[in-house]
Amino acid sequence: MTDKDIILKASNISKQYRLGVVGTGTIADDLKRWWYRVRGKEDPFLKIGESNDRSTKGLSDYVWALQDINFEVKRGEVLGIIGKNGAGKSTLLKILSKVTGPTTGEIKTRGRIASLLEVGTGFHGEMTGRENVYLNGAILGMTKKEINAKIEEIIEFSGCERYIDTPVKRYSSGMTVRLAFAVAAFLEPEILVVDEVLAVGDDEFQKKAIGKMQEISKGEGRTVLFVSHNMAAIQDLCTRVLLMSNGVISLDGSVEEVVNTYLSAHSSSIGEVFFDYDKSHEAAKIKSIKVYNNQDEVSAQLKSGEHFKFVIDFDVKRELRNPVFSLRISDLQNVNIVTWRSNDFIDSPLKTKINNDFNVVLEIDSIYLLNGIYDVSMGFADGKEVLDMRIKQFQIEILPSKPDERYHILTKEKSSNSLIFSSAKWNVNV
Repeated sequence: MTDKDIILKASNISKQYRLGVVGTGTIADDLKRWWYRVRGKEDPFLKIGESNDRSTKGLSDYVWALQDINFEVKRGEVLGIIGKNGAGKSTLLKILSKVTGPTTGEIKTRGRIASLLEVGTGFHGEMTGRENVYLNGAILGMTKKEINAKIEEIIEFSGCERYIDTPVKRYSSGMTVRLAFAVAAFLEPEILVVDEVLAVGDDEFQKKAIGKMQEISKGEGRTVLFVSHNMAAIQDLCTRVLLMSNGVISLDGSVEEVVNTYLSAHSSSIGEVFFDYDKSHEAAKIKSIKVYNNQDEVSAQLKSGEHFKFVIDFDVKRELRNPVFSLRISDLQNVNIVTWRSNDFIDSPLKTKINNDFNVVLEIDSIYLLNGIYDVSMGFADGKEVLDMRIKQFQIEILPSKPDERYHILTKEKSSNSLIFSSAKWNVNV
């Protein structure tokens, strides 16, 4: 790869922030702060605790949001950036977009950068959607003639035709994101930077946006930097992925390698979660959930096709006249795979009044989930009154099964694109 192929290079990028308040508001307090500093004592007006960086504790009132970041991006590449909340992803994108500067290091780029970082970034609320399109084009260095050639495509793609001459402050967050993405994508920057803001849009627009980014990179040879918690979008779109943790790049590699590392690190093998809830409630709340494997051990790591069960504990403060329970398993892209509701079962033992703390046991005889990590959601109601819901606050991991003389697919580390496998038999009639 020659230097001409490199469109963006980050060298030794670090970003430090000062914790606490900027000013005290009075001359007397400012003098007090100065006097403490002269004597080498801690700032008496420091507002944030003792976190010294993203991974350790300390007494310093400075925090390193990023430390020693180095990477290169070549022309036409789609680079995904993933990691937990607080890993430093958004800070890195702000530096790459030149919204803020690094404390140390430098960024070298070739060409124009368009960024979509937060809802409404770069838009003036008092100006109409159309006026904001021209404003953003001018900021990117485009002439009015160049913008005129693109504006109809921008309006059509955004779906905001009816409101394009309305001030942006009247737009919903979804409308604002759609227009902002259309502006960033169609005004032909050499580098397009997109943060998790796309999650604000609906599913249909997200698919359109991902399709447009694929077109930009593959068809037009432009570069995309994409931050997302949606692993399906990362896998569909990206050609390479960075994994960030505590302000550093912990892994830089292929999409499959980095995504699998991230998912494995964040799956739960403990199999038990205790939930926080308001103990002063007056109805009923979910206290905890456990999952038991085929050996009756508490573990969230399960074998496909084998028996397992969930045990859910409840805290009850009043009589429940018609309790209804549900539990759902979905994939990490929020596709519902299976839902069990207590009132769907004719022989359900739950058709009874409940007056005190209790638990519910849901036994799964067998379900052929393919290998991977899945979210578990649960909820319950008294009749039509919803009392508590826990959405995607627990995970299970389906591991490769023991060798099966009928179905070798269940033993594979990487299965097909399906989510579930059904017992079946092939016949050939000649």
